[in-house]
Amino acid sequence: MNFINVDPCKSQITILEDSPLRQDPAYYVLKEDASPCIFGPIEKQRWSYACAKQLIERLIYAEGAENGLEFTIVRPFNWIGPRMDFIPGIDGPSEGVPRVLACFSNNLLRCEPLKLVDGGESQRTFIYIKDAIEAILLMIENPARANGHIFNVGNPNSEVTIRQLAEMMTQVYSKVSGESSIATATVDVSSKEFYGEGYDDIDKRIPDMTIINKQLGWNSKTSLWDLLESTLTYQHRTYAEAVKQAMSKTTVN
Repeated sequence: MNFINVDPCKSQITILEDSPLRQDPAYYVLKEDASPCIFGPIEKQRWSYACAKQLIERLIYAEGAENGLEFTIVRPFNWIGPRMDFIPGIDGPSEGVPRVLACFSNNLLRCEPLKLVDGGESQRTFIYIKDAIEAILLMIENPARANGHIFNVGNPNSEVTIRQLAEMMTQVYSKVSGESSIATATVDVSSKEFYGEGYDDIDKRIPDMTIINKQLGWNSKTSLWDLLESTLTYQHRTYAEAVKQAMSKTTVN
């Protein structure tokens, strides 16, 4: 990253990073200024993504410490909402694998079983995109309080297993689509089958919100049920007819 062109602007840069993956159960609750970054083995290639993110953070932090770069680093924890991802075969590649909410949405739109990777036992938190944007705006509007900080932006109160998320999404989609006959059908698949070789993950990942609450007074407001209802309402209105047409063409062919 070249900082030569940043300094003349005399402006603070805000960097959005994924929350770095950590494998040690002792650090399931992730603190920006305390939790160590622990990565998996080299042959698990997915860790290269987290490693690259951490290196960018270290470079930015060092530039701030040595040359006075004003910065804020944001670590998003599963931001979800309307228009956040693609539906395979509709507005993205058929062979593509989007994030979990879009994967499950795609299954629901096609009346297919929801695929649970390794049994869906991993635990995650989710935050509504509108709440996350509110946090970003507070950082922009309060540069003095945001400068030099790393902020988790997530909702620790929305923690669920991926299996529970699948069940909840099925209930919500039944409500918003008016299809009361939808059954909670799931099928277990291995991570190797779903993602391919080199995939690895952690069981649990929860953001600690102490720093952003202290510096900006921010907390997420939207419940998991409400954000799923808003998102799946959009998914149904936007994609249901297109998915039906795509499926009918496949049947004819």
